[in-house]
Amino acid sequence: MFLIVDEQELVTEGYASGFSREGISTSGFTPEDFRDWLDTAPDSDFDAIEAILLGDCSDREMLPPIIRRRCAQKPVIVMNNTQALDQTLKLFAAGVDDVVRKPIHPQEILARVNAIKRRTVKQSAQVDLGDLTVYFDGRDPEIAGSVLPLPRRERRILEYLAQNNGRRLTKTQIYNYVYGIFESDVDENVIESHISKLRKKLRNNMGYDPIDSKRYLGYIINTV
Repeated sequence: MFLIVDEQELVTEGYASGFSREGISTSGFTPEDFRDWLDTAPDSDFDAIEAILLGDCSDREMLPPIIRRRCAQKPVIVMNNTQALDQTLKLFAAGVDDVVRKPIHPQEILARVNAIKRRTVKQSAQVDLGDLTVYFDGRDPEIAGSVLPLPRRERRILEYLAQNNGRRLTKTQIYNYVYGIFESDVDENVIESHISKLRKKLRNNMGYDPIDSKRYLGYIINTV
């Protein structure tokens, strides 16, 4: 899930549409609402957040230190209308990870976020789980070198399980990652349907089911 902070709702809606086409959930904030959310959000909400994008905001340099106090390792990227060296230097000094110029394609933002993660939290560009290779750049996974096409929701679930290889994830955690922590129109039980379809495809192509599930405890990906 990406958080987009901008004074113009039209901007947040535009980027939300672009990210949705990539299978990424988003939530848009005004700067004031975003500050309120940072002050009151439970720590568990930050698990589902992949990155924070800052657009046009008053006192924008004040936000990164506040963000770092709540979620130190989440990528923070500023999207500027123009490039000004003095402003860019101030933003980096405030603690942002990258400064880009609008308009920018969501795929480029995803690539930059993945690059930041590889540098800061040592996340690999891919995870190899036996014959299964899972990528984090929008590509479909591969099984023994052959591409396994997946619908975007199933691919996102597989990516999340692979990122947390060795850690069991609850249905709520997966839902928040795929649909966002503010989604209310989609029932959480849809995750069970997505995972059931994903497991069937993996089983048919790998000869076994790499996803283990335990009622009330959640899901974990394993290899043999």
